[in-house]
Amino acid sequence: MFILTILYVAVVVVLLFGAAIFVHEFGHYWVARKRGLKVEAFAIGFGPKIFGWTKDGIEYSWRWIPAGGFVKLPQMITSEALEGEQKGESLPPVSPWSKILVAFAGPFMNVVFAIAIATFLWIVGLPMPVNPPIIGYVEKDSAEAKLGIRPGDVFVSVGGEAVKTWQDVAITAALSTTSLIPVVIERDGQKSEFKLAVKVDPEDDIKLKSFNLDVQSTVLIGRVESEGVADKAGVKPMDRVVSLAGVAIFSQRHLADIVNSNTNIACELVVERAGEQVKLSVTPKYDKEFKRGRIGISFSPPPVKYQVQRPGPTPVEQIVKVWDQTVKTIKALANSKETGVGAKDLSGPVGILAMLSAFVKTDFRLALSFLVLLNLNLAVLNLLPVPVLDGGHIVMSIIEKLRGRQLNVKFQEYTTTAFAVLLISFMLYVTFFDIKRVPLFRALFERETKIEQPVKAPVENVVAPAPKNPPK
Repeated sequence: MFILTILYVAVVVVLLFGAAIFVHEFGHYWVARKRGLKVEAFAIGFGPKIFGWTKDGIEYSWRWIPAGGFVKLPQMITSEALEGEQKGESLPPVSPWSKILVAFAGPFMNVVFAIAIATFLWIVGLPMPVNPPIIGYVEKDSAEAKLGIRPGDVFVSVGGEAVKTWQDVAITAALSTTSLIPVVIERDGQKSEFKLAVKVDPEDDIKLKSFNLDVQSTVLIGRVESEGVADKAGVKPMDRVVSLAGVAIFSQRHLADIVNSNTNIACELVVERAGEQVKLSVTPKYDKEFKRGRIGISFSPPPVKYQVQRPGPTPVEQIVKVWDQTVKTIKALANSKETGVGAKDLSGPVGILAMLSAFVKTDFRLALSFLVLLNLNLAVLNLLPVPVLDGGHIVMSIIEKLRGRQLNVKFQEYTTTAFAVLLISFMLYVTFFDIKRVPLFRALFERETKIEQPVKAPVENVVAPAPKNPPK
């Protein structure tokens, strides 16, 4: 079954990613033919061919490097920088207007494709994350604790924007251009305003800013160390921790701190197993390596819950959400000194394929939703005014139109080649960090998920009551 799952995911990912590239290149191809340009080749991917064929003088191929594609148009400075110069018969020059239309057609088709997918998801429904922005743990003696924030409190807005999920909270914090963010938090129907600090946690694998708070989540035991405290007490993998030493547990870090504060003290551990609560006795021991009290366990990621919203978000809502995230990301990159977000945090082909794989494995509709984001981002990226990208060709064509004569061909070739080298170097740089994140991608792929039955109304996060035993 596992092998079949991997095979299914691999095939679907290739088809979906290939579809995004195909519609882009087909836009160039179709408009080029309509405008009377000569088309020599149409390729998905770069590098050596996997397979190909020739029809009507056009070479079609699928290539090994899934980082884009190209349509070879000898009357334009396009793919020669990446695929080598093509020599052949002398062809008439192309008007600047035709060049602009051909260049713009690729990104335009990505937008059309994104709208089509978003419309489909609106009709069939879309699994929405059930991850309410409820605080699960506040570190003792922290600035947040001194402000009076406690587990069970709920984020209403962050940075002036309403939040519905913890993911909304995390994204806003990570992309914030300031170190203090105004937030509105609700408790027992009463709302309070605070300014909370965000910073990079040096122990976090993802070096992005976040609040010094944990989301309320299920605490599941992953591995139990043989002959450790927990093992001897009878703790089993996949036990859900309910409480320790009489304190209700709301997050992994919360449990770790309660364990540490009870080092060498016998205390009651309550876990849920097969729907029943089991009471065990544990005495945390000081671990010299970790320099804290431990009971010898590791955690298993809690299941990610989704609830199908049917009908799904409207196409406009989906596209506006992607646009907002894109704008925030660009602002964060432009203010890298303040945000700490840089090129190292972007995803290249490896990261994109890894995330797409995780969504395909979870639910095909989530993969399609990711494809909406991917297509819109491809459109924005390709419209950047950089030589070798579509936006660069548009700018050069506009300059040519204003000058009334064609730009020097050698200048265009050298400029395109130089930026092609820079683009490839940038992709290799991003891919290097993608490879370093492979363990995270693997965890994302293997994480347990639950898709709940569809609902007619938009998913609303249910606010849990404040815990009876907040940390002291």
